[in-house]
Amino acid sequence: MALFPAFADAAKSGETPANESEASKRELSWLINASFRNEDALRLHQHSLEVTDPASEKSPPQSHLELPGEIEASENFQKPAKKRKKKKRHHKKVKKRSREYHSSSDSKSDTEAEEDSGNKGKRGVESNLGDKPSDVNIHSIWLDDILGLTSEVFRTDKKPDPANWQYKSLYRGNIARYKRRGDFCLGLDRKRQHIIWENSAGKKQSLRRPPRYFTKDGLKSLHIDSFPVHSKTDGSPYRSSSWIPLSQLAADDDPATNSVNPLGVYDPSTTLWLQGKGPPEHDTLRQETPQVIGENDYSGVKSKVEEYNKKVRENPTDVKTWMDFISFQDELMRGPSCYSIGEGEQEKRKRSFKLVLEKKLAILEKAIESNPNDVDLKLARLKLCTEFWEPSAVIKEWQKLVFLHPNNPALWQKYLLFCQSQFSTFVVSKVHALYGKCLSTLSAVQDGSMVSHPALPGTERAMLAISTQQCHFLRQAGHTEKAISLFQALMDFTFFKPDNVKDLPTRAQVEFFEPFWDSGEPRIGEKGAKGWKAWMHQQEKGGWIVINPPDEEEEDAEDEEEIKDKSLPKWQNWLRVERSREGRHWLPWRPDKTKKQAEEDCEDPERQVLFDDLGQSLIKISSPDLQFQLLCSFLQFLGVPCRSQLLPSFLYIAMDENNIFGPGQHKQSPLTSFDLPLSGVSRIGQMDSVTQGGKRIGHSKEGEEFIQNFFHMMLPLFSVEEKSKLSLYWLQYEIAKVSQCLKTGNKKKLKSQGKKSKKLAKNLLKAPENRNNLSLWQFYAYLEWLLGNTEDARKVFDMALSMAGAMGIGNPHLCAISLLYAELEAELLGSLEGALDSRATHILTRLTEKGPYVPYSGQVPSVNILKARKTYEHALQDYLNNSPASDQEQTSASRHLISLVGCYSLFQYITLGIDSAVLIYRQACEALKGERLGGSQASTRALEALTLMHTSLLRYHMMTSVSPLRPLREALTEALQVYPSNQPLWRAYIQVQSKSHSASQARRFFDGVTRTTESLEPWLFAIQAELMRKKLVENVQRATTGDVYATIPETGLTNRIRALFERAIETENGAHCPLLWRLYIYFMISSGDTEKSKGLFYRALQNCPWAKVLYMDAIEYFPDMLQEILDLMTEKELRVRVPIEELELLLED
Repeated sequence: MALFPAFADAAKSGETPANESEASKRELSWLINASFRNEDALRLHQHSLEVTDPASEKSPPQSHLELPGEIEASENFQKPAKKRKKKKRHHKKVKKRSREYHSSSDSKSDTEAEEDSGNKGKRGVESNLGDKPSDVNIHSIWLDDILGLTSEVFRTDKKPDPANWQYKSLYRGNIARYKRRGDFCLGLDRKRQHIIWENSAGKKQSLRRPPRYFTKDGLKSLHIDSFPVHSKTDGSPYRSSSWIPLSQLAADDDPATNSVNPLGVYDPSTTLWLQGKGPPEHDTLRQETPQVIGENDYSGVKSKVEEYNKKVRENPTDVKTWMDFISFQDELMRGPSCYSIGEGEQEKRKRSFKLVLEKKLAILEKAIESNPNDVDLKLARLKLCTEFWEPSAVIKEWQKLVFLHPNNPALWQKYLLFCQSQFSTFVVSKVHALYGKCLSTLSAVQDGSMVSHPALPGTERAMLAISTQQCHFLRQAGHTEKAISLFQALMDFTFFKPDNVKDLPTRAQVEFFEPFWDSGEPRIGEKGAKGWKAWMHQQEKGGWIVINPPDEEEEDAEDEEEIKDKSLPKWQNWLRVERSREGRHWLPWRPDKTKKQAEEDCEDPERQVLFDDLGQSLIKISSPDLQFQLLCSFLQFLGVPCRSQLLPSFLYIAMDENNIFGPGQHKQSPLTSFDLPLSGVSRIGQMDSVTQGGKRIGHSKEGEEFIQNFFHMMLPLFSVEEKSKLSLYWLQYEIAKVSQCLKTGNKKKLKSQGKKSKKLAKNLLKAPENRNNLSLWQFYAYLEWLLGNTEDARKVFDMALSMAGAMGIGNPHLCAISLLYAELEAELLGSLEGALDSRATHILTRLTEKGPYVPYSGQVPSVNILKARKTYEHALQDYLNNSPASDQEQTSASRHLISLVGCYSLFQYITLGIDSAVLIYRQACEALKGERLGGSQASTRALEALTLMHTSLLRYHMMTSVSPLRPLREALTEALQVYPSNQPLWRAYIQVQSKSHSASQARRFFDGVTRTTESLEPWLFAIQAELMRKKLVENVQRATTGDVYATIPETGLTNRIRALFERAIETENGAHCPLLWRLYIYFMISSGDTEKSKGLFYRALQNCPWAKVLYMDAIEYFPDMLQEILDLMTEKELRVRVPIEELELLLED
């Protein structure tokens, strides 16, 4: 026997192959053990078994048997090692296949099992002999392998198996497989005896947890078509009771007593089972219904897809159906996988999103083939293409689309916004030239010069909106001189046009206008300006000679720009000088001929504006209403409050100042506080930080003179009514400056500003056309009241009411001035005690009497109060029953209604209480919501104004008396659902909610409003509400030492605010709103996350690259990036008034 079986053949004694030498034979001779024999080893092993197991003597001796396994093992010893390894691998593969076969099959025949068992036994012997060749201890022998055995066919294996003790059962591979054909056992009585079979499959299913609602199976149930469930007792009289009765069994549901159910304790299904019957047919169908629904989870979705396909196939020109079909693809994508993302499923989500986009694009391509001239489908296609294509490719597609539809103003607006918001291709000069190309093209369409494309309805109004948007774009980019010059040119081009050029096309008129612009004559707003028309008439006569002497009063204001504190960091000095120049140098620089100045004398060439910068942007406006709207747009641009609003198409693009969250005029006077329109849009020359926004009203001395000259030049051009409006705007501007002084508490500035405002009001009232203007008298009295001159204000009010004579309640101006006078007096009361004899009651009562106004004497008779109430009631009913014919009449009637309802409700509040006043508001609002008056724009504005007055009265009532918050909260929520863009209503709502300790109700309301509207105000005020709550929590947590104590948890407010910001900037309006990005960056900076704030700043530039305030905020937040940000501003051609080199020179001086 060889010590190493692998070399047994090579080392046998006496057998020398011919090809081996004697040297190799001597080298392998040590492997030979001549005294070892196999028979001796087997005999020794058998002897040891007999000693340990005496019971085995009865079995036949096995030492002399020639076992097939042993022969095979000895033969394997003679083979090379590589071949044996290959055979082992082959055996392993066979075992694997056999296991797979056993696991897949249900049962096997006995012969197949015996054959497999025999093979396993052989392989077991081989493996044992192969692994341990020195130990030939055979543990088990298959009886088929023993030759010549005729009796004693059973053999006992005494070797213990420790696994049986460890696992308490046999190995499952050693148990024979079988399949039970039933759950009963033969020989048992089924009615009395049964066997409980332990089913392993049932145990596994029982261990499985029931699915939760957020799993895939649970989410699939949301898509199942539901079926209605009806109660059998629909007409039950107990439905309205406060307790739930026990339902009685119907007659047919009573269990019958029979031989199977003698006691009547079994239900019908059990009784039928005992009788050997199946359930009724309808019960079977009811049980099968959930299974069918489970198999067809998306049957409803598939039916919708088929319905859409049928619709677009039958009517391919229905664009709305195509757009709905495209939007429906998002619903298909919002499947269970959107909510349950597992490992490796995120990439699958991305692929599925891309597939949905490609599917949408394919649907759009097919829709465009059927509707080649529809612009909405092409816009939707371009919006999808931005997800796949490069910006340059998308711009080319936009250019093709604009070339095909040059007469579509809405398409131009979207194209301008797209080019304006592409950071990679954005340059100020390119976008400015694109605005000019747009306006010149639309002007040609409007004039009829472009014969191929007719003008669409509303083109002139859209041109005015685009022109105003261009001016705000230049203001936000820092080019305020160009914006002012463009407005000046438009005013001259519209209001001072010579008569002999009015009938020419726009392009020809622009050619005549260029000589006037380059002549150096004073323009609108400048001192000595006379207009284009006067200049042209004088040029026809030979021109005029300037004889005005030079003004020596004006001094150079450059000394004010000196850096006061040079020890400050460079970035702080740069921001101060930049903001200072921005506020003082917003007017274009013109050479002063009296001082013999030339164009070369200008230190900053950017302050000069050439005609080439604005020639293409001049448009012709012929409608008087649009001309007056252009004037109001310029006044709003200068910071003068006007009633007109910017169009929603670019309102949020121009919104960049943080002044929309502050209170109105006064917190203590909710009845008379007025809010300036266009909150959030900064005035010209103002680029303050986020924390300083809205704290300044007014301009420098040069700017105030410009506004004053503008009003003096424009007032003579209009009729009496329009003159009155302009005078009111001017006086409101002065009142706004006085109110700002009251907020800041600067008494010195308040005194000087009060003198200027009173002087202006008196000068306006001295004009012959304004002497009987009750609106001007009303605002003058209000100005005196604000300045603290209460008695003087009362004298002005009484004089104005006496001037009105006996016009009574039918005069809208008299109602308005009486309402303001009564509200101011009511705010002085502080409570309703003694209100019946107050001055407010006297004012409202005298309004209903037909006679001259009598000043307050100290007491109001009760009879007069009853008569006044009847008069108010009849007047309101008469108005609601009459429907005005023309739009102008409807506008004046709606204003009259607002004043009338305000007077009536305040009268009811003072005399009867808050419930009667609220009833009046509800009655008027219900009438306006009806079909007669609800369709016009005037009635919609009146309804919004009445809603605001209603909430103001409720707020005043809460301040003066103890009352619950619920009525005010309900009124605000109802109003905001109808007017989600009303900023005063939102301010009142968050102030009310700030008093509540529970934020869940407000959060649900904000979430509901944001889902149903495209306005950005709900997002902004939702964020502000959370910021106020976070500030309140931090104030409670902080002690006097400034340390933070975790007495009240933050409850995830920071994450909630960040999520609100992210959701807001994902909207179409929020992505391009500079104010929203400014607030987001400031919040991240205040949270201490500087690195994420930098990334957020670059994200903001990707959407709003034109907003200079974003760059200035970044310099304030990241001072180390000063040079990098200035280089970026220069690259994008944003206005930089203080180069860094000039700042260094100023610091050195």
